[in-house]
Amino acid sequence: MPTSVACDLLTRPEAAAYIGMRPQTLAAWAVNKRHQIPVVKLARTVRYRKADLDKFIESHVVGTLAD
Repeated sequence: MPTSVACDLLTRPEAAAYIGMRPQTLAAWAVNKRHQIPVVKLARTVRYRKADLDKFIESHVVGTLAD
């Protein structure tokens, strides 16, 4: 059974879907360092932690909610 840490690691396509982008966009960001979302490298694979993606989303919130 996978641990909770393993469940929080997303492949690039899964991470891209989670934040509403294309996998190619995440790959380009990694190469040109446009947005530095941390990655976990396992052998030749790249994984994204869900918590890091959530931080990325929160850092791009614009404006405030109306009361």
